[in-house]
Amino acid sequence: MGKNSKSGKLTGLSEKSSDIILVVLCSIILLIVAYPLYYVLIASVSNPYDVYAGKTFLLPSQFTLDGYKSVFADPGILLGLFNSFKYTIIGTVFSVVMLYLAAYPLSVKDLPGRKFFSIFFIITMYFGGGMVPTYLVVKETGLINSMWALFLPGGVAVGNLIIVRNFFENSIPKEMIEAANIDGASKWTTFIKIVVPLSRSIMAVMVVFSMVAYWNDWFTSMIYLPSPNKAPLPLVLRNILIKSSASASQASTISGGFAELNKMTEMIKFSSIIIAALPMLIIYPFVQKYFEKGFMAGAVKG
Repeated sequence: MGKNSKSGKLTGLSEKSSDIILVVLCSIILLIVAYPLYYVLIASVSNPYDVYAGKTFLLPSQFTLDGYKSVFADPGILLGLFNSFKYTIIGTVFSVVMLYLAAYPLSVKDLPGRKFFSIFFIITMYFGGGMVPTYLVVKETGLINSMWALFLPGGVAVGNLIIVRNFFENSIPKEMIEAANIDGASKWTTFIKIVVPLSRSIMAVMVVFSMVAYWNDWFTSMIYLPSPNKAPLPLVLRNILIKSSASASQASTISGGFAELNKMTEMIKFSSIIIAALPMLIIYPFVQKYFEKGFMAGAVKG
């Protein structure tokens, strides 16, 4: 505790002490958050028996790449990787464009029916038709086994829509929009040349949210994309893991076979987690600098 020389009263911690405490707390939080991923990484290149024995707390034990070799030996892994990149890129562009086209009009306070449309979107956050009605709609519209089945039914996440709308309301200077209108700019020109360039931070946040959602989505693909050639990477990895688990259970009647196959199943499990997460971990640092500014600005109540 510091001491005020004039009044003699105790004051708060010094700036240096506060910085030290903040760094220590942030370091502890970082370790808590990052260690599980680090543990999976070292477990993916370690002997599973050593992992279960607790010998891989900090460093790999009996280093091996057999898990990764088994995963990449599957003929569908590269196609699944290509499909995931394709679906993620197309889906992210589609979702962000739809978010902007829906959020900007709702941020205009004199929009006729603004309150009605806002409530309409919010209702969908709490009530939905369910899986069977949604599947029937997708089937009747001819989207089964089409990649658009991944995008069109849920192209706009209402939670993200509210964040983007609040960003437009609180972070885009109204004076600039009014000046553009006085100069004769159309609403579309104002949107493209003023609103979009000034909202790159929130766009980066929405891009990351959409990319992570589409990259990790395997359930939607399993329902709407029955063709194995259209399966994304997470679904391919899931199928590899299921096949390896089935092989391990079938080998239970073979002397010495179960243990070895079960060992390979565990290695594939850890390797699949790293392979699925790695692309997003590589991309995230490039947009991280926009994250705090964009997300906090969009989170302000409008």
